Amino acid sequence: MGQALCVCSRGTISLGGVRYLLLHRLAEGGFSYVDLVEGLRDGRFYALKRILCHDKEDRQAALHEVEMHSLFDHPNVLRLVAHCMVEKGTKHEAWLLLPYVKGGTLWREVEALQEKGTFMPEQRILLILHGICRGLQAIHSKGYAHRDLKPTNVLLDEDDRPVLMDLGSMNKARIEVNSSQKAMAVQDWAAQRCTISYRAPELFTVPSQCVIDERTDIWSLGCVLYCMMFGEGPYDAIFQKGDSVALAVQNPIVVPPTTRYSAALQNLLSSMMTLNPQERPSIDDVLHQLEGLQPAPAGQDTTRI
Repeated sequence: MGQALCVCSRGTISLGGVRYLLLHRLAEGGFSYVDLVEGLRDGRFYALKRILCHDKEDRQAALHEVEMHSLFDHPNVLRLVAHCMVEKGTKHEAWLLLPYVKGGTLWREVEALQEKGTFMPEQRILLILHGICRGLQAIHSKGYAHRDLKPTNVLLDEDDRPVLMDLGSMNKARIEVNSSQKAMAVQDWAAQRCTISYRAPELFTVPSQCVIDERTDIWSLGCVLYCMMFGEGPYDAIFQKGDSVALAVQNPIVVPPTTRYSAALQNLLSSMMTLNPQERPSIDDVLHQLEGLQPAPAGQDTTRI
């Protein structure tokens, strides 16, 4: 994984010939953790993601994540600054150096609003949603799908510019299924890599003859929009109670009655959460509808990729 040399000593690391000061832990998951580091040369803050690799398959998955990052140079997709593989005895760690986005995740912002007993205003939702769509448009235009879009995988900077992160579940947008064996393989992969309460219905029970495409992301995008509007994803509570999300997503979404948001925004939400993926809008269609709801945010290019 790259030619960058990694060294740890006295609270610092060297990555690609550049030294960084280790500050503190930002986040920790089952197989990875993220530390805040400061570049000793430029004084900038970065997030160092360390992925624990127990075997060859884990190393290949980490390489895949690096490869996905390298495809994009877009303001709404998190860029990769440097990377390498570090030996840890018989195991390895993949190190991904990423820009530090100070605002934290979209989910953290939704939680903060919940604690205050308030909801996100429509204009702010439109601003954030527009940026998320631009990031997805960049991904889809290259023939890929994110496959794990959710509020915890969207970072917000100080200007509310969203940045899509965690590209490890990304794969080719179009997956042709032509056997029960292939269908089960796709279904098993989705169960491992696509968060259950944001997973599109077609990934729960995959038919033996079908085409899965990037519109799985449109469903997840609808769940993210719902979360911004109502303080949690449409299936979060079902999952937390231990009920079946797989059954719940087979029924049409019920949007809670609200006067906080325009009918146009609620209609956009409903269109994204259409059960039949063939009837869901493309990301270009979503952006077209979105840009009809308000002018594009200042300083953002609205040209389609």
